[in-house]
Amino acid sequence: MASSIPDPASLLSELREVRRAGLVRLRGRSLPALESGAEAVTAVAARTPGAAVETLLRLAVSRLDAGTLRTAAEYTLGLAQGTRDWPASSRRARAASVYGVSVERFRKDHEVMVLGQVAEHILRLVSQGSGAPGAEGAGRGVGTHRFVQVRAGGREVRLTLHVHPVDLLRDVDVIVSPVNVHLALPEQYKSSVAASLRRAAAVRGVTGDVLHDPVHDELREWAARHGTAGRPVLPGTVAATGSGALAGQGVRRIYHAAIAVPRAGTNDYDVLPADVTRAVSRALALLAEESDRHAPALRSVCFPLLGAGRGELSYRVSLAAVWAAVEAELARGASWEVHFLVRAPEAAAMVERIPAGM
Repeated sequence: MASSIPDPASLLSELREVRRAGLVRLRGRSLPALESGAEAVTAVAARTPGAAVETLLRLAVSRLDAGTLRTAAEYTLGLAQGTRDWPASSRRARAASVYGVSVERFRKDHEVMVLGQVAEHILRLVSQGSGAPGAEGAGRGVGTHRFVQVRAGGREVRLTLHVHPVDLLRDVDVIVSPVNVHLALPEQYKSSVAASLRRAAAVRGVTGDVLHDPVHDELREWAARHGTAGRPVLPGTVAATGSGALAGQGVRRIYHAAIAVPRAGTNDYDVLPADVTRAVSRALALLAEESDRHAPALRSVCFPLLGAGRGELSYRVSLAAVWAAVEAELARGASWEVHFLVRAPEAAAMVERIPAGM
């Protein structure tokens, strides 16, 4: 990657420009420092600079401490749900209310601090991306998006590896999300993949209040339609729903893979690798069934490491269980674009070792 580390002063100046313009007005603006940073961290800068800059901003803000700092940054830059088209004055007023100060005081003091913190995290991300290992071995790319070349069915196939929170996923048709066999989603404030997707898919008003919880509602409707309301489904079952507000990010479907079996009398779950493989096989079969019902057709699917969270499977065991089904499908000639999504560097390294047999 040839991108250089942006000049801090230029970066801060361009962040102020983003604050004034808002995300919907980035197209066509000259933001060389941010675009350079995005090129070092993302895989889409050269093709869609506006989208790449937004991805970079979201990733940097996600690194801020949760609470007032992150919330104020989201409002300031229009990253909070439903605020991307708000005028700068409205976003600034909402950010000022987060700290309980006047708009003028926020402009002179808190806003400077907030944007400075965002700039600092962008520089850290770029520094990490520029210094990461290059294309030696199977993996290519650095930062949040990498590519892994594998052989399946006698042909070369490219996998895309995402190393970022699931709610930053863009332009992947289907995301597979783990769920328990009761198809009960976790509350939105929790940190799991399922909770994050439920939160990101929610439709919110201008105050940030949830107006509609479409993924939860559609999953309940699926259970009622299939006669499973009030009782568990078999492990490996996959229920398909829409993606709510995530459709604005190019994510069109969520496939809920029922793999977690609650352990009686505890808050823990049991997950069997065989159930993960069965769920992934079913998800790919469902993708084949649904693909041509949509326009354009569904072509891409993303898998987190199912069962590696509360299910307590190791990264290696989870990946092996997922890959067994994916490899079998690819070996049969399937042409799906396959993505993996992880958060931990250790998990990313495991995916990158797929060509070597993990």
